[in-house]
Amino acid sequence: MPFINTKNIKIYYESAGQGEAVLYISGTGGDLRKSPSVFDNDLKNNFHLISYDQRGLGQSEIPIGPYSMKDYADDAFSFIEKLNLKRVYIIGVSFGGMVAQHLAINYPGVVERLVLMCTSPGGEKYHSFPLHELEEIIDDQEYVRKFISISDLRINTDYIKKNSKQYKILTEQIKNYLRSPESKENKGKLLQLGARKDHNVMDLLKSIKCPTLIMGGQYDGIAPKDNIDILDEQIPNSVKKFYEGGHGFFLQDYKAWKDVINFLKD
Repeated sequence: MPFINTKNIKIYYESAGQGEAVLYISGTGGDLRKSPSVFDNDLKNNFHLISYDQRGLGQSEIPIGPYSMKDYADDAFSFIEKLNLKRVYIIGVSFGGMVAQHLAINYPGVVERLVLMCTSPGGEKYHSFPLHELEEIIDDQEYVRKFISISDLRINTDYIKKNSKQYKILTEQIKNYLRSPESKENKGKLLQLGARKDHNVMDLLKSIKCPTLIMGGQYDGIAPKDNIDILDEQIPNSVKKFYEGGHGFFLQDYKAWKDVINFLKD
């Protein structure tokens, strides 16, 4: 699979499918080597789907930190330019949705349509859950328990007792995806979380003019419903939809990706 040298860093990316270009920007700790990935759904059967490992993650380069949200948006823009794409559909999930907001604000000419999933505009009132604080939890089990509890507010003590097998599978997935203290990926993730905590585009959202679909989970404690509501209120040409699930609602509610595809094809 290919690497590409952008203005500032060497980026690893993958692509599949044909048609209009869709750039998917992943969330915290995103790594294309890990499953499930965006290539596991129907997007690739409807579009030319492209995704990349963001700076410091996966197989992409790890520049010296600290990083800013502008760095991530600049990376996305340089990546689009290097692929000789004029205008693209953008899907940003969680942290990737924050990057997508900065991209649409700073480089509006390249964003044809925008999908923001389980994300937040930042600021004092509408910030996403401060995931950098979770890194202070030393015990892996406590870390995973806390992460799961905010990812899906339905998962409480009673749920765990009744669904012990499913909960065990979920804890292993979360541990493998987000917790690797001694790895290269953890260094990049900590730099990513450092940029994330300063994300704030509340006063700039009205400048996003492209058609925008804003999606949230009914039980998401990381990007709660109020954050989805304010994104929809502030972005002029937007529509919002909520789904049966938590922060990973797009893995829980089969209608989510179908709605994304229909929106991008509209």
